Amino acid sequence: MENRDSSELGYTDFDRERFLPEQRSSGARRGEFARDRARVVHSSALRRLGAKTQVLSPSGGDFARTRLTHSLEVAQIGREMAIDLGLNADMVDMACLAHDLGHPPFGHNGEKALDSWAADFGGFEGNAQTLRLLTRIEPKVITADGKSYGLNLTRASLDATCKYPWLRSEAIAEVGADRAVKFGAYDDDIEVFEWLRQGAPARVKSAEAQVMDFADDVAYSVHDFEDAIVSKFVDVQTLGDSLNDPDLLEKISTWNGGAIGRDALAEALNRLRANEFWLTSFDYSPGALGTLKNLTSSFIGSLVSRTVDAIIETSPVESLARFGSTLAIPADVQAEISVLKGIVSAYLMSTEARRPFYEWQRGLLTELADALLASNGANLDSYSAQAWSLASDEVEKHRVIVDQIACLTDQSALTLHHRLVGSIGK
Repeated sequence: MENRDSSELGYTDFDRERFLPEQRSSGARRGEFARDRARVVHSSALRRLGAKTQVLSPSGGDFARTRLTHSLEVAQIGREMAIDLGLNADMVDMACLAHDLGHPPFGHNGEKALDSWAADFGGFEGNAQTLRLLTRIEPKVITADGKSYGLNLTRASLDATCKYPWLRSEAIAEVGADRAVKFGAYDDDIEVFEWLRQGAPARVKSAEAQVMDFADDVAYSVHDFEDAIVSKFVDVQTLGDSLNDPDLLEKISTWNGGAIGRDALAEALNRLRANEFWLTSFDYSPGALGTLKNLTSSFIGSLVSRTVDAIIETSPVESLARFGSTLAIPADVQAEISVLKGIVSAYLMSTEARRPFYEWQRGLLTELADALLASNGANLDSYSAQAWSLASDEVEKHRVIVDQIACLTDQSALTLHHRLVGSIGK
């Protein structure tokens, strides 16, 4: 008799269905969502994140986060929030681990390069690529005729990974632009997307996906701030002197698109400065590193606890599972997250000194994509080679190349480019 995990209470057999039905062994003891988490933990896609850029390149030093360590930190935050909110912790943990699986080499910069290269053939978006990887590319469940269903996760778990629950074509219609900004599925993946969203309110994230998204925001904002300080891109003394500087506030406001008013951002800056562990200097000593770690831990604890308290206070239903309620993030929490992200953007990602480096990265991936396309199916891994052999038109061929490059790490992209193209940026 199956021993069902009590943490799956509040979820239905519909939520536990898999796109390709599977036969459970008679002695199975784990719940379906625990099985989903295990499949992601043991995936090659998760391991590859250890060599992919978060904000700073994995080759730039031993301290800065990679996509893998970032995902582990997101999962730790998300799992604790799930427990506090009565959601399935394994599902949220899994969604947090999986949330960046589809991101290509060189982080969001690589995403821009691939989206531009494939603009006329379906584009590229890291979140949509995550769905494609989970449902097609990652080898786990493959039928006798060779069709891959990826990890074949449950409906609810797949939906928990979906930050933008709409197709690329629907995103284009919404923003009124030639190319989509954010979307959760390529039109090519409409069958599995419609299956996982069956019965869900249109364009609404599940509660589990909302927790994953918030945990990602917290980890991203706080830990990139920490990495930028240790890596000497942000000088805390200069930052302390500039907190009320209109120029810094303007950069932060520009970064978040003016979504949060200047006064609210200034108040958020002051709240962050009021933290007992706020640094006025940083000399890289063990004591300074310890204080910085206490600061980031305090930031995370405050952001998460205030948010959990607000959700519990404002949610009108007993069970939040799936679509029980929209999770309300307090405005002051959103402002503080925006300030932390904006500081990193102002001092690191938007600096003119790094612009040539970002252009070099995009050029490398564009040249690599052109070379792989021109090689007519050679130099592809086994999955992509099989997909190429079945491709019937240019749209499908371009999608194969995008799938291949998205699976590369920063270093393997460099190595393959060197082998196929030669000198970089010629």
